[in-house]
Amino acid sequence: MSGSAGRDAGQVAGGRLIECCPVGCSDTLAETTIVLPEGPLRRCLACGQLVSQITATAYAGSMKEFDTPRGTLPTPRTQRRHDARAAKLFGKVKALIRPESGTGARLLDIGCSSGALLRSAMTHGFDAEGVEPAAQAAEFAKSTELKVFHGYLEEARFPASSFDGVTLMEVIEHLPDPTALLREVWRVLKPNGVLVVGTGNGASWTVRLVGARWGYFQVAEHGGHISFFNPMSLAALAQRCGFDVERSETRRVSLVEPHEAGWVTYRMLKVVAEVLAMPARLFGRGHDMLVFLRKSSR
Repeated sequence: MSGSAGRDAGQVAGGRLIECCPVGCSDTLAETTIVLPEGPLRRCLACGQLVSQITATAYAGSMKEFDTPRGTLPTPRTQRRHDARAAKLFGKVKALIRPESGTGARLLDIGCSSGALLRSAMTHGFDAEGVEPAAQAAEFAKSTELKVFHGYLEEARFPASSFDGVTLMEVIEHLPDPTALLREVWRVLKPNGVLVVGTGNGASWTVRLVGARWGYFQVAEHGGHISFFNPMSLAALAQRCGFDVERSETRRVSLVEPHEAGWVTYRMLKVVAEVLAMPARLFGRGHDMLVFLRKSSR
C-alpha cells in the first residue's frame, strides 16, 4: 500500500546501513544462511529480527522508485483486490477504535504515497489525511484534493492526541531505526488510539521454505526492504514505544515466485501453498503480517 520510509532512513553517510537490532535489543546480530546480493541477512539472537547488510548508498538508490506521481496506486488489474483488503482493514479498525458517538473517526496514513489507502479510508467513513515524504507522490495526492502533508511525521507537528487511528502499511520494513517514528505516533494518537502495522513476517513458513528466494527480501523488486519483523520482534518494539498488542494476524504462504517456474509447476505449487495457508494463519506463520496496537496509558 505504501512504500515511503521515515526521516532516519537515508541519513547514514556510507557503509552498512544497519549495525544493531532495529527493535532496540543489545544482543548480537548473527549471520544467517539467507544470502542476498547485499550479503547474508543477519538475525538478532534476542528477538529474531532479520536485517539487511545493504549499504546506505544502495538503500537510497532503491528508494527512488517511490518518488513518482503514480506512487503505489493500484493498477486496473489489482484495484478489486485493493478494495477488498481495504474494506476488511477498515472494518477491523472501526471495531477497535469505537469513536465517540456522533463524531467522525480521524485517521492518519503514514507513507500514504499517492493516496490509494486514504481514498479507501474516506469511502469507509473516516476523516482521513496522510503524510508522505516522496515529493511527486505527495503532490499527486494533493492534486486530487486529498489532505496530505509532504514530509515526515515529526515535521507535520500535529497536536498531541489528534487521531483515533494511524495506519503504517508497508513502511516499517524500510526503517533502520523505527523507534522515533512509533513514539511520535504514540504522541499524536488519542488515548486508547489504535496503530495498525502491515509488514512481512520474517518468521513465516515462506521464509523457512524458500529463504532468499522470497520476493519480499529482494531490494531490486521491493525498494528499501531492509528490516524484517516477526510477531515477537514487533511486539517487543511496540512495548518499548508505549503500545500494547491488541491483535496480531498473518496470512498466505508462497513456495515459488511466478518467474521461477513454468506455468504448470507454478500452478501446482500454488495449490500446495493454498493448502498450507490455513494452518499458517492459525499458527502465525503466514508471510503477510497485520498487527493492531493500542496506545497504552503507561
